[in-house]
Amino acid sequence: MHYAKRWGPIAAAGVLALTLASCGGGGGKSVQGAASGPASENLDGRGPITYVQGKDNSNVVRPLVKKWNEAHPDEKVTFKEQTDQADQQHDDLVQNFQAKNSEYDVVDVDVIWTAEFAAKGWLQPLEDSLAIDTSAMLAPTVKSGTYNDTLYAAPQTSDGGILYYRKDLVKTPPKTWDEMMDMCSIAEKNDMGCYAGQFAKYEGLTVNTAEAINSAGGSILGEDGKPTLDTPEAKAGLENLVKAYQNGNIPKQAITYQEEQGRQAFEAGNLLFLRNWPYVYNLAKTDASSKVKDKFGLAPLPGKDGPGASSLGGHNIAISVYSKNKATAHDFVEFMTSAETEKFYATQGSLAPVLTDLYDDQELVKQLPYLPVLKTSIANAVPRPVTPFYPAVTKAIQDNAYAAIKGEKSVDQALQDMSDAISSAGA
Repeated sequence: MHYAKRWGPIAAAGVLALTLASCGGGGGKSVQGAASGPASENLDGRGPITYVQGKDNSNVVRPLVKKWNEAHPDEKVTFKEQTDQADQQHDDLVQNFQAKNSEYDVVDVDVIWTAEFAAKGWLQPLEDSLAIDTSAMLAPTVKSGTYNDTLYAAPQTSDGGILYYRKDLVKTPPKTWDEMMDMCSIAEKNDMGCYAGQFAKYEGLTVNTAEAINSAGGSILGEDGKPTLDTPEAKAGLENLVKAYQNGNIPKQAITYQEEQGRQAFEAGNLLFLRNWPYVYNLAKTDASSKVKDKFGLAPLPGKDGPGASSLGGHNIAISVYSKNKATAHDFVEFMTSAETEKFYATQGSLAPVLTDLYDDQELVKQLPYLPVLKTSIANAVPRPVTPFYPAVTKAIQDNAYAAIKGEKSVDQALQDMSDAISSAGA
């Protein structure tokens, strides 16, 4: 997602479709699957609770907490506001979980943290009396809150990549990568760059690499947590980026692009196509300097035979196993994921809802025209359950993808080195 400001108050790091079986069983469950230890305690507890989330820049959380407190005078919620830095939010949660702090009752977690926290036994399984109905939610968002076939965090907000294109120059947006590459002749005729994403050596390159590989039908890790990069599909995915950079379809300066540089290039009229997050929509429409205000459209990311696989963004909401008032915490989680609240996230904070029906709500679509495209993006997205070895894994992807795109390594060598480094990270 957009690492500097996203569309709303929640910043997030990281990107990648990974799952690692070797994270450990954890989750506060015994071999038989029944909740044990702290996860079996205080299930009926009611009373005041604390909700912990990152900086509320768009004033989304405070009105909701006020509304809850007015309706529940004996079970009031205190909002503990963290910083707007994702790594600091993560570290704060880790420290308080390790201290078994019972005052961190309900917590907001990035989708890439959910599995890590569940594996360590810090999150309450949302089952039995604490179960959450997820039937109306987009399937990839539910998967992002699930670990070892158990829901540990309820989907709260989502995010997905979108293809921005110049509708004044391209009548019908490309459905596949090859179609998009064929349209680069239009960019050449108009003396502009063809396609850019986020290719600087940072988390955004991991997102773009994962999307390229997944969209070509490949994957980075298998269900067993081992690298799966030695496939024709994974090679084709990375090769798509490498060839496009080498032949100029991806402009040379795009190797330096993070989200903002790509947005600025597109708004300046210098790009035919841009892969970015939905936050770009309002800025491209309203920035005084934007030259494309009424000249751009939105489409799902192109894939091999149809929509590509975006890396899934977003946040989930979970209950700490150390909470003393889990019944109240459960009811608050239901309130924070209700249809009314999800609609408020969208209108107040431009945060993508997790409920399928809201993407077809005509009132919402009128306010946020990108919702139907975003629905396709999220429906085809690859969730990003995290691994304890994530920093080493993402570094392996960034280093080797960057070297391949710049021509410093062959695609085969880059994939082999990436695979070796990921294996070493989990050893």
